[in-house]
Amino acid sequence: MKILIVEDDNSLASAIAGVLTKLRYVVDIANDGQYGWQLATTYNYDLILLDVLLPKFDGINICRQLRREGYQMPILLLTALDANNDKVIGLDAGADDYVVKPFDFQELTARIRALGRRGTSSLPPILEWGSLQLDPSSCEVTYANQVLYLTAKEFSILEFFLRNKQRIFNRSAIIDNLWGTEKDPPEEDTIKSHIKSLRQKLKSSGADYNLIETVYGMGYRLKPLSDKETSHAESESAHNKKALLAEIAKQQKAFKAKVGERVNLLKQHINLIYEGKQNPQLWEDAKQEAHKLVGSLGSFGFALASQIAEKIDNIFQDVAPINQAQSLHLCKLVVDLQRSLEQTDIDTNNTFTSNVLLVVSDDEQIAQQLVDATLRIIVNTATISSVVKSGVTSIDASVVLIDLDSDYDIKDSLKLIEEFSNRTPPIPTLVLTQRSSFNHRVEVARAGGRGFLNKLMSSEKILHYITQILQSVDMSEAKVMIVNNDLNVLNIIQKLLKPWGSKIKTLQDTCQFWDTLIEFLPDVLILGVKMPDIDGIELCQIVRNDPDFYSLPIMFIVDESQADISTLLYKKGADDCIIAPIKEAELITRILNRFRVNRLP
Repeated sequence: MKILIVEDDNSLASAIAGVLTKLRYVVDIANDGQYGWQLATTYNYDLILLDVLLPKFDGINICRQLRREGYQMPILLLTALDANNDKVIGLDAGADDYVVKPFDFQELTARIRALGRRGTSSLPPILEWGSLQLDPSSCEVTYANQVLYLTAKEFSILEFFLRNKQRIFNRSAIIDNLWGTEKDPPEEDTIKSHIKSLRQKLKSSGADYNLIETVYGMGYRLKPLSDKETSHAESESAHNKKALLAEIAKQQKAFKAKVGERVNLLKQHINLIYEGKQNPQLWEDAKQEAHKLVGSLGSFGFALASQIAEKIDNIFQDVAPINQAQSLHLCKLVVDLQRSLEQTDIDTNNTFTSNVLLVVSDDEQIAQQLVDATLRIIVNTATISSVVKSGVTSIDASVVLIDLDSDYDIKDSLKLIEEFSNRTPPIPTLVLTQRSSFNHRVEVARAGGRGFLNKLMSSEKILHYITQILQSVDMSEAKVMIVNNDLNVLNIIQKLLKPWGSKIKTLQDTCQFWDTLIEFLPDVLILGVKMPDIDGIELCQIVRNDPDFYSLPIMFIVDESQADISTLLYKKGADDCIIAPIKEAELITRILNRFRVNRLP
């Protein structure tokens, strides 16, 4: 499959090309719209990955013009514009799909695979059984990459078995299915001769002679794959995934080594603007660099740095020139950007592989489709009976997906959902079902289910929803800063949060508050009310007055004697109040709720 990448961010384009090359795609790169147009109209590509904001010729117009000229191959838009109107414009221009920067490399490759399948949807899929492959479109058969030369009838028989892998057919059934409409169908002995010849050709290529085995008294079937063959296929798939993840980690490391130069260049531009040396070209250069950094930083795993770059980009979207206060704010933001990059380390050993999805179902195909659609989540499988037998306490998973349409009583599934929800920490549990009645939805909700998914949904959509659930409940990602002069309160909260893996920063001296806040950059701030030097209400107001921290979730811990102060705290900017004594379940739930709300787009 040959792909054209049209992207003006050289670092991002090279990284995408590196990942796609690892997946054995052939890749060409164009760094501006005009060159991209020339390549697209000169050479044949199976897919075009097209950035929207390009110099010389923007992506929307390239897409629109290609469609006007009859271009039929898939076009995937790559954009930092997340507004619905921009998506509609892109799709109306003829794009088949879009990915918003910053993106997940696994999601990008999954979208490309999906579009690749759509582009060849008129071709029947290749049929496989272990090392045996049959391509119905080219009529080619291979075993361990060695071509087998079959007659038309041998090909038909082999294809028939590959389309009915688990079934047994006698000679009469084979004749009825393959030659039932013919006036002179072959004799049963002829079928026996065809199968004998087919077995010999398979054996000569290295396959087991009895790959099409005889089930005495019943007929023929494909011989079940051995554990060795199955494990080999699984290990090969795991190896490919590991290699791809290693390539992504390599690209991340290379990007981090170079991104400092780009940020320094942006800082130089901003310093000149602050000094009053604004000119249209300087402004445009800084604007473009800030915009590119938003997408590339996020895509390479620097989420916080990407958010800071987005704030810089938003200022540049205003009409130049800017006032001195805005330019001073730009200088502060670019310093924060540099600090964020210095403090962020990418764990290349665990990138994208820490989450485990347990699929509880008797249908192996469901799990396999999810495995094929993702590299980001490890997918394990189990039957309902095995989970019931072993108990939920023995399950190691980040999220559970239960097939509600199994042969087991639905009450067993609902009981499992309830048990997973009551674990500490709870495991979010979703159901996959063809049922759609309101009563079933009520039962799942009452049991503590976190999602009710229809089996008609695509694997990509199911995984997208699961990813959102994981992001909303992963306390290990939460950075919690606690400010209180009572050491006992600090120790209690720290002890309650420790099992959840959250990063915690405690502080007693309020005079060090601002420096600690800037350095730690918490996701949730927990304050006491009465403290020496600067009280909690004043700290809350200071945070709310800052353009970078005004939306930070703030919670207060208050004594029962201070309960009547909660109205005042809400007026001053508090998001929540917890009345001591602190209960673990209440604290965790409230922090999670604040964490989720703050991460909503």
